[in-house]
Amino acid sequence: MQPDLPNRHFLRPSLGNRAIKVLLVGCGGNGAQMLMGLASLDTALRAISSRSLHVTVVDDDTVSEANLGRQPFYRCDLGNSKARTLTERINLAHGLTWNAVHGRAPADIGVAGMDIVITCVDTAGARRAIGAAIDACEPEFHNLQPPAYWLDLGNRATDGQLIIGCPKGAAGDKPGRLPTVMEYFPELADESVAEDDAPSCSVAEALEKQSLFVNRVVASHALALLFDLLGRGSIGHAGAFINLATGQTLPIPLPAAPVEVAA
Repeated sequence: MQPDLPNRHFLRPSLGNRAIKVLLVGCGGNGAQMLMGLASLDTALRAISSRSLHVTVVDDDTVSEANLGRQPFYRCDLGNSKARTLTERINLAHGLTWNAVHGRAPADIGVAGMDIVITCVDTAGARRAIGAAIDACEPEFHNLQPPAYWLDLGNRATDGQLIIGCPKGAAGDKPGRLPTVMEYFPELADESVAEDDAPSCSVAEALEKQSLFVNRVVASHALALLFDLLGRGSIGHAGAFINLATGQTLPIPLPAAPVEVAA
């Protein structure tokens, strides 16, 4: 009889004791918080394992007045590239050589060959573009290796969610494969739904749209999940729904483990 062990997802063997290539798409509310946390995660991984992170950040936005306060930028950063500004700051502080691309994914940088893609984007259209690029990876015919994991973060005014999945091209349809955000929310594929990603003009207007610390909370949960996966080797949930207004956090369960039938 098998022991009653909790259902766990274990880190894929391809992400062994080496530098793990991460593509961070978006360096705004959630993305900037993730980038800062990834630097801390890299330091921790180097201390407890043979793994490390090499991060490439892509974002075509520049720092505006409305970003001050809720995002980790300063008045001296106004008008500068978000991706380049924060990446250069982290490289100097931590002695890293991470890359920044002032542009968009997948148009200006592809997802093939990345181990983990993290999306911190505002629209369903941006997620569709990333999902299509991941699906287009064909390792058997063109040696375009798909990412092993796709971690997506999103939020509204006082609530948000994070979901980590394994793209089918990387994991096939093996039992226990983690569904991606596009599978959890198939409505994201509906191109007829209107999207509102208009920028705020001031800090006050930005705070009307989103709580001051919602991005930090969502990013912190995502980083904790990555630490368990990359640092400890497994996770017990696939993400979470977080509501700051009610103080509730609801974990997203892993797919049910396959049942072994005795002979």
